[in-house]
Amino acid sequence: MPSKPAKVIWLQGITCNGNTHSFLNDPSLGALLESIEFIHHPILPCKKTLKELVKKLPKSDILIFEGAYRADFERAGVKMETLLVTLASKTKHIIALGSCASFGGIFKEASPEHISGILFDKESESGPLQTLRKKVITLSGCPIHPKWLSFVLDMIVQGKKITLDEYRRPKELYGYLVHNGCLRNEYFEWKVDSDHFGTKEGCLYYAQGCQGPFTHGSCNKILWNEVSSKTRAGTPCVGCTEPSYPRTELFSTKTYMSIPAEMPLGIPKRSYLALAGAAKSFHIKRLEGKLIDDNA
Repeated sequence: MPSKPAKVIWLQGITCNGNTHSFLNDPSLGALLESIEFIHHPILPCKKTLKELVKKLPKSDILIFEGAYRADFERAGVKMETLLVTLASKTKHIIALGSCASFGGIFKEASPEHISGILFDKESESGPLQTLRKKVITLSGCPIHPKWLSFVLDMIVQGKKITLDEYRRPKELYGYLVHNGCLRNEYFEWKVDSDHFGTKEGCLYYAQGCQGPFTHGSCNKILWNEVSSKTRAGTPCVGCTEPSYPRTELFSTKTYMSIPAEMPLGIPKRSYLALAGAAKSFHIKRLEGKLIDDNA
């Protein structure tokens, strides 16, 4: 453990505060706050208010940016093109927190030409921190899983190396697909569909638009609130960790002649269709009934 806590600035762009609220649900928050110290945070106790912060922009060890970036958006009377870039130049590590800070997210839909993430604009690496890209760690998600943030903060504090993917997301967290660990995988393999939200049975990919087979994230490995995930609760993954988020028609699967338009990541279409055809020829009674029959 370092002798002094790491100095952290939490700056907000255009945001709904979702990542801030998610972070407050981290059960390890108390222990984490023993190793970091907030110079500024919009909600938690900290040394400086936002107005005090902008009077003399200080150095920090970690800059966390939550929300989408727009150059002329202001905080405490200072435009983001000055505030973010100056604070970023004075810190050692930068965390793009949430899908909006990572790729533009939902807020980008309101003004696609002016709003972006801090390093990426959708898939393009054309955000305002291009020259500081080596400092940036991307933590996409809407909102971010609180344990993903505490994991990265702890790794930085401990001085450990974080291996990143092409979008600078930690591979330890985003090397998996949401499909990995989904309790519905047996239904996926045998092509048994779910027709409704909120049920325990059936795969949500074929009819409900589930993006789990394409989306990088450990939602079914590191469970939300330590007990569940979207797919476990009977709701399809909406792909919120990817640059393409948000897509339209979140809860439907685009098909051509009953065949999904998008194949599971890395699976050749011909191979998928051959396996799907064989699987559909079987009728497995165990998978066609309720897992828990209240009338039994």
